Amino acid sequence: MQYQMRRYRIADGELKEFVDAWLTGVVPLREQFGFRFHGAWSIEESNEFVCVMSYAGSEGFTAADAAYYDSEERRQLSPDPAVHIVSSDERSAHQVL
Repeated sequence: MQYQMRRYRIADGELKEFVDAWLTGVVPLREQFGFRFHGAWSIEESNEFVCVMSYAGSEGFTAADAAYYDSEERRQLSPDPAVHIVSSDERSAHQVL
């Protein structure tokens, strides 16, 4: 199983809109593509959002992530939480506990 941690800086005043769009659109769609979420946190003081997800399929995380972003369903996602993102950081992670 491959894990990834993502951290997003969200535009000032738009954290709630981002979280709402992420919960209603991204989470169910990613789960359809075989991803699993292990947690998600909003940090209001710095307008940040952090999540940890995994993928266990044979094609690997990178290929599954590309298929997700290339899908018609992702292109049509509305509201699209990405419009609220100012910057992002994505890192592979390995479980140690």
